Amino acid sequence: MGEKGTDFLVDTAYSNETTPATLGVESSVNGLRWQQRLKDDRISLALSQAADIPETIAKIAAGRGVGIDDIETFLRPTVRNLMPDPSSFQDMDRAVSRIVSAIMKREKVAVFGDYDVDGATSGAILIRYLSLLGIETISYVPHREKEGYGPNVNAINYLSSNGASIIIMVDCGTSAFDPIENTKNLDIDIIIVDHHIAEPNLPDVYAIINPNRLDEKGSYGNLAAVGVTFLLLVGLNRELRKIEWFDGSSGYSEPDLRLFLDLVALGTICDVVPLKGLNRAYVKQGLKVMAKRKNIGIASIYDLAELESFPGVYQVGYIIGPRINAGGRVGEPSLGTRILATLDKSEAEFIANQLEQYNEERRKIEIDIFDAAVTQVLERESDGNLSPLVIVAGNGWHPGVTGIVASRIKERFRRPSIVIAFDKEIGKASCRSIEGVDIGSAITAARQSGLIINGGGHAMAAGFTVKMTMLEKLGKFLTSRLSDSVESALLNTNLLIDGILTIEGANKNLVKSFEDVGPFGPGNSEPRFVIPKVRIINADVVGNGHIRCSLRGERGGSLKAIAFRSADTALGNYLLSCGDALINLAGYLRINSWKGRDSVQLTIVDASHVE
Repeated sequence: MGEKGTDFLVDTAYSNETTPATLGVESSVNGLRWQQRLKDDRISLALSQAADIPETIAKIAAGRGVGIDDIETFLRPTVRNLMPDPSSFQDMDRAVSRIVSAIMKREKVAVFGDYDVDGATSGAILIRYLSLLGIETISYVPHREKEGYGPNVNAINYLSSNGASIIIMVDCGTSAFDPIENTKNLDIDIIIVDHHIAEPNLPDVYAIINPNRLDEKGSYGNLAAVGVTFLLLVGLNRELRKIEWFDGSSGYSEPDLRLFLDLVALGTICDVVPLKGLNRAYVKQGLKVMAKRKNIGIASIYDLAELESFPGVYQVGYIIGPRINAGGRVGEPSLGTRILATLDKSEAEFIANQLEQYNEERRKIEIDIFDAAVTQVLERESDGNLSPLVIVAGNGWHPGVTGIVASRIKERFRRPSIVIAFDKEIGKASCRSIEGVDIGSAITAARQSGLIINGGGHAMAAGFTVKMTMLEKLGKFLTSRLSDSVESALLNTNLLIDGILTIEGANKNLVKSFEDVGPFGPGNSEPRFVIPKVRIINADVVGNGHIRCSLRGERGGSLKAIAFRSADTALGNYLLSCGDALINLAGYLRINSWKGRDSVQLTIVDASHVE
């Protein structure tokens, strides 16, 4: 999402348990075993009675590990109740003290961000917060092709020469040892606000706020960078309030941080972090703020995309996020931060149109590289000898779409995937992993071993730069390091099912009731149902390889359905060729809004024969 991964709603469980397969499906069209998520219905019955909620909702909650003691917080998550004390993080108080001093002395602050959605939202909330306090800021986002990921010497020198006394690096910086070391002569303080995996040694800067530092407790290591940045703003507000800076002498009112939750939700969703605890509260409350259209940048993108429905995880992750990402991928890297930070409606609309054009360009480039990557894999594995890790590379491939292509390759081959775009002898790579395989730690280890120029990331996504001469050694190193965890992850792959429904039971009331247990994403997977014994009516290919069809049930009921990006896959070919045979379908039920009318639609993720 935000193109870090498009399969965030298709969670599978990796287990050796031998429980009866749902409808007897041991191997589906996708080669998966269907299994009920909740193994004991008595748990959901007890939860339903204790919390006075419908058993369907109780079953979904219980299937995600929610117990009686947790159900109230799960159903009504609030940022206030789930937020930790910002001061509990290493270097937080030190960073707050330095930034408060800069605010009081009217210093110029530079915000250095990443070019993805998490970086753009992190930079935007910081810029908007400081602007409300009258602080002049310089925003800097590196160019993906010309500068690569993260801080660099030229950028730091530029910001210093333009009068910044502080650089706040958001969603980057934890592994920027060389550029920081090579600019230590500058009279400038660097504060890093990040969430990427840290090494035992850290860059020598003024402060590093990162829940994934090794000296942190690890309780909040799943936060996106924007979630960490929001905690910094809470700390700043609290300190400024403590010294009575908002009491009239400054001339500035205390910013209402709740108005930034739409951006926090946007970055959290698009960085594909687990929607548990504080992350889930960020998204649940942030989507409500987003619906009020307070951020004119998000509203401009929403209008241009002609979205009609209430903003949800799907709309944010698949429609808004990719457009914000497009500038950093194939166009101007600063556009994402600018559109989210601006208060000028005309500027927002202008940038939204630019991003729309870049997004179309990105799609075309992505299709070409994806096709070439798939061909590489199929040719290499034509003898049936499958590698635990998929690595594809091409000279001249656009580095701006490697992350999207890696996500799609991972979907297609169900293995951790690395896509490398080479420009002559230097390649820039994006990595996407599967549940249970920590790709970020492997890339960090490769950098420590001298196999890559730089790189880092987290468990599910990472990136690096590598010399072509080191590619073979790197491939062997990563394969050796990850093969056991990949084998373990792929052992007895199950598609978890939350329930079995008839077509008539798949109605709007049921789908709307899911809002109580949403929002859905990693860590809080969307309810997945099986609709048995249906027939496919009028299946055809639409859009970018989607299979659209209508379903007819045994009792004559009908339901619209779609299988995204499934053309030329086993699932897509099956849907197009099964004729009027009775089949079982697994997928998600969602409300589809079109021209002011709402209807229920099944998003198909798997199918099986009727035994």
